Amino acid sequence: MTIKLYCMGESGNAYKAALALELSGLDWEPVYVDFFGGETRTDAFREINVMGEVPVLVDGDTTLTQSGVMQMYITEKTGKFGGATPEEQREVMRWVFWDNHKLSSQAGMTRFLLNFLPADKRPADVIGFTQGRLTAAYTALNAHLEGRDWIVGDGITNADMSCCGYLFYPEPFGFDRAEWSNIDRWLSNIENTPGWKHPYDLMPGSPADRA
Repeated sequence: MTIKLYCMGESGNAYKAALALELSGLDWEPVYVDFFGGETRTDAFREINVMGEVPVLVDGDTTLTQSGVMQMYITEKTGKFGGATPEEQREVMRWVFWDNHKLSSQAGMTRFLLNFLPADKRPADVIGFTQGRLTAAYTALNAHLEGRDWIVGDGITNADMSCCGYLFYPEPFGFDRAEWSNIDRWLSNIENTPGWKHPYDLMPGSPADRA
C-alpha cells in the first residue's frame, strides 16, 4: 500500500518526512495541501489532523503527525536512519529534539515572516530576535560538525534529515551556508546522497507556483 504524505513544497517540516521516505525506498506519494489557500483550517483537513498542520503521513490505518514521529515510523519499517547502536539511537533523537526546538522552529518562522508576509506586515523586532537565536543554533551545529561528515555515526540519519529541513530553501531568512564551513560541507554530503532531492522537487508547491 502506498504511503501518502500530506505536504507542500514550502514546508521544511514536511521535507523532513518526505526526504526520509524518498531515501528509505518505501512506496509513497505526496498529497498537496494548499496551506496558503487556507486548506489546513478547513473542517475536512482537521479530520485528518486536528492540529491543522502539515505534514500528515497516512499508511493504511496508521495516521501520524509531527515529522519526528514520521521519521521514527520510517525507521521502524525499514531499519534505516535511526542509529546503529542504542547510544547512536539516543544521539539521533537528541538532535531531532534539538532541531525542533532550536533550529527548525526559528528558521521556519523567520523564513515565513520575511518571505510570505507583505513587507509592511513584517515585524522587524521579532525577525531580529529570531535571527539571533538562529545564529546561536548555526554556531552549535557548525561546531558539532567539525571533523564529522554526519551528525551521528558514519551515514545519514534522521538527525541529518531533521536539521537540514529548512537549510536548502532559496528564500532569504538570514542563513548563508557559505558562512558556515562545516554546515556547508555537511549539506553537500546530504545533496550527494543517492536519491536526494530539493524540497521543491520532492513535494508539490512553491512560491513560483503562486507567482
